Amino acid sequence: MKKYIGQSIMAITSVYLLFSCGPTERKLPIYGERTPVEKEVDGKKIVDTVYHTIPDFSFLNQDSTLLTQEFFKDKIYVTNFFFTHCPSICPTMQRNLLKAYEKYKGNNKIAFLSHSIDFKYDQPSVLKDYATKLGVDNDQWQFVTGSKADIYGIAEKYMVYTKEDENAPGGYDHQGYLVIIDPDKRIRGAYDGTDDEQVKKLLEDLDVILAEYK
Repeated sequence: MKKYIGQSIMAITSVYLLFSCGPTERKLPIYGERTPVEKEVDGKKIVDTVYHTIPDFSFLNQDSTLLTQEFFKDKIYVTNFFFTHCPSICPTMQRNLLKAYEKYKGNNKIAFLSHSIDFKYDQPSVLKDYATKLGVDNDQWQFVTGSKADIYGIAEKYMVYTKEDENAPGGYDHQGYLVIIDPDKRIRGAYDGTDDEQVKKLLEDLDVILAEYK
């Protein structure tokens, strides 16, 4: 069965959600499947944990350039799924993500990545125009397109629901989560991009994870 952020976020929150007396020592949870692996270290057998990670990818960005995971090396990034002519949640979600972009603009430790789920219409020139109108004026926030299989496949790895649906507003159905990915390619948080309180929590948690990887 496919798992999505909305289905499992409460169950996983208890794992690796660490608190101490000092707020700066708090760490975000790690989401997704985890597999115990036995290995030998200094002659002793120990059990290590292999976490769910985002696989390598290659998409075409708003500048008609191939964007791979290499762009995000050693960075924390926030990702989501949208389409430019979305009549429902996307305008609110993207305006709220813009708040994070503006707060961390110029910080080379953090980036943003929006995947278009409209693989038919949202070509690079459309994405470029959209990004410009939104107020994005540097490469810190990337907008990408790809084949249906590649975009919808990577959405599953981010645990975000996406579907082409002629009965949905604009022809596409998707969740509005803003997902934090750490430099180790692990999911560290997911926030409803249409909810002001959730977006506020996103901004707080980005400060927490930036402190972890300082």
